[in-house]
Parts: sequence; structure tokens; C-alpha cells
Amino acid sequence: MLTDAAARKLEPGSKPRSDGTVQGLQLVPSKTKGRGKWNLRFVSPVTGKRRDMGLGSYPEISILTALRAALEARDLIASGGDPLEAKRAAELERRLETTMPNFEQVGRMVFEEISPGFRNAKHIRQWIGTLETYVFPRIGRLPVNELRASDFADVLRPIWLSKPETASRVRQRCDTVMNWCAAQDYVIASPVQNVDRVLPKQKGKRERIQHHPAVPWRHIPSFTGRVLRAGRSTMSKLALEFLMLTAARSGEVRFMEWSEIDWEAEIWTVPKERMKAGVIHRVPLSPRAMEILRVRQQEEAFSSFVFPSRNGKSLTDMALTKALRDAKVKSDTPGRIATAHGFRSSFRDWASENGYPRDVAERALAHTIASATEAAYHRTDLLDQRRKMMEAWDSLMH
Repeated sequence: MLTDAAARKLEPGSKPRSDGTVQGLQLVPSKTKGRGKWNLRFVSPVTGKRRDMGLGSYPEISILTALRAALEARDLIASGGDPLEAKRAAELERRLETTMPNFEQVGRMVFEEISPGFRNAKHIRQWIGTLETYVFPRIGRLPVNELRASDFADVLRPIWLSKPETASRVRQRCDTVMNWCAAQDYVIASPVQNVDRVLPKQKGKRERIQHHPAVPWRHIPSFTGRVLRAGRSTMSKLALEFLMLTAARSGEVRFMEWSEIDWEAEIWTVPKERMKAGVIHRVPLSPRAMEILRVRQQEEAFSSFVFPSRNGKSLTDMALTKALRDAKVKSDTPGRIATAHGFRSSFRDWASENGYPRDVAERALAHTIASATEAAYHRTDLLDQRRKMMEAWDSLMH
């Protein structure tokens, strides 16, 4: 048995002294005579590997105290536990008791970290806005380690069936927050992934998709003549017609700038920042599209936008919607007015029914190729083929 008299004679560099009372307990000499570090060597019942557990320094930790700590560790090992893992868990628990944040604190912290990677300001507002509306008022003040799947289910239940798309986004954002907590060792795993087990089954995505009300493509010529080219020309009408001619999205047209136009090649290049897929998109401009741009060029005096509002800023999405509502433009959806985005559907139906290849039509709409393998082999945007198609689409409107 190791005594204090023997311990005080320990020389630096000498062999560790075994206690002889507790298996694996050793006093390892330090660089100063009469000082050392207590070490318990054992085989973990959890991993099956040999491990070393420090029990403190001698003489600060006396022989008796080290013996008691080693005996407790051996008792835990005998019952199938790992004392090092138990120690780590206890330390984590103590740390969490004093530093555990609530859900709102973590939610805002995570938002600040990830929002710089969002595509636009609207997405940024929606991300934190949904948490502020649906989550923070109910569970925002609760410590994240106390949250269970049932808590998130209670948050989602009021909108789970009535607003399935919103509920899906809220759930995904809550899961992002709780996964961050798991990465910080605040929780073992995100409980959000289990909410499906306590909520009713939602309708399938196909069942709840609501298509944008569109003008049937066979009605496009009469719509163009009756609405867009009749009466006084307005900025909204010109923007709408240009949107139709290019099969573009509303934001791509409303924020279009003069610098994006190649007059000689008759190409409009939409920067990746304004594209849904985040990739530059080249648009071949048909004769009527070029005519609209020349008319606008003659009128323009002060704005960098091709289709500006009266104060020189970009048109709002409501300006295009209002033009359709004022003209009471009927759509293929009973009881609903056509939407600007619906003209993309009109174009797609026309392209299909007139025999244009799917790939050419999809590239005109700047749709992402679903197959990663197929996308890897596509190195062209089929501009020449698309130009012929857009010219035919243009001629439909005369």
C-alpha cells in the first residue's frame, strides 16, 4: 500500500507507483520531487478499449481521497459504465444548467448566422417572420433542452392542415434551430423530426398544389389585342407584354436594367442574383420584344430600370396584377383572374401542343434540370433553338 512517506520520496522520471489497493490506480511522478498525478487505468465496458482517467494531483489530492474516487470509478465499471463518460456527462450537465439558452435566443442566433446565404430580402424576412409569428410567442422562452416533439406539434397544429406549406416551412426552420442545438451539445438530437407521429396526415403535395391562374394559350392573341395594345399604353402593359414574349418571371422583368441588354445580338442576360436557380440566364429577344425596348429607350430619361415606376424605382408586382384585374382577364381557373406568372404556363402549354422539344421549352423557362447526371452533360443553353421558338411565340400574338 502506498504511504505518504513513500509518496514524498517520488523522484522525477521514476516509474509510476501502484497503490496496490485499487486495481489500476497509480501515482505518476511529476517534474518536482514528492509531487505526482493520480491516474486510474481501466478497460471501458462501453468501448472495450483501455482508458486513463486523471484523479488530480498529489499532494493536493490525498492518498485517501484518490482511493475513494478510484473505488467509486471501479464500482461504476463493474456495473457496465464508463467513469470518463459519466464525468463528461456530469460536466456538460453543470455547464448547461448555467448557460442553457431558450428557443428564441437560439433561433435569432441561428438566423444571424445563416441569413447572409439567403437569396433575397423577402426570404430573409419570411424566415425569421414565421418564427416570430408562430413559434416564439408559444415556446420562445423555454430552454431548448426542455423542448419535446409534442411542444413543436402544439405550435404547428393550428396551421398543419389549413396552411400546410407554411407549416412545412415553420417545421423546417425549427428543425434547423434544434439541429444547431444538437451540434452545440445542448440536446442529443432535434425532436422536430418526430412531430409527424403526433399530428394528422397532411394531403400529398400533388393534391395541394394550386396552379397560377393562366390565360389559355389560344386566347393569347385576343388578350393581347383587347388588353395590352388597346387604348393608352402604360408601363404595366409594356412590362406584361415583354414578360409574355420572354416567358420570364415577374421579378426578372420588373428589375431588368438597360445594362443587361445586348442590342446587337438581341439577347437579354439576366444575372444569377435575380434567377430562381441562381444561374445566369440568356433570353433571345423576338422582334416585338426588341420593338418594346426601342420604344422604352426613346422614352427613358433617368432610370436604370427598363420598366420603372413613376418615381424611377422598379415596378411593384402589384402593378402587373392590377393591370390584369382592371381588365378582368379571365383565366383557366373558374372564378379567378389571370396572374402574370400564369403566362409561363400559357407558354409551356403552347410549346407542348405545337411540338417543341421539352428540353428547349424548359430552358426557355429557366427550369433546373432535375437529374444531376443529365445536368452534368448539358453544356449549352440551346439559344439558337430557343430563338426560333420565341419568334413563333411572338407571331402568335399578332
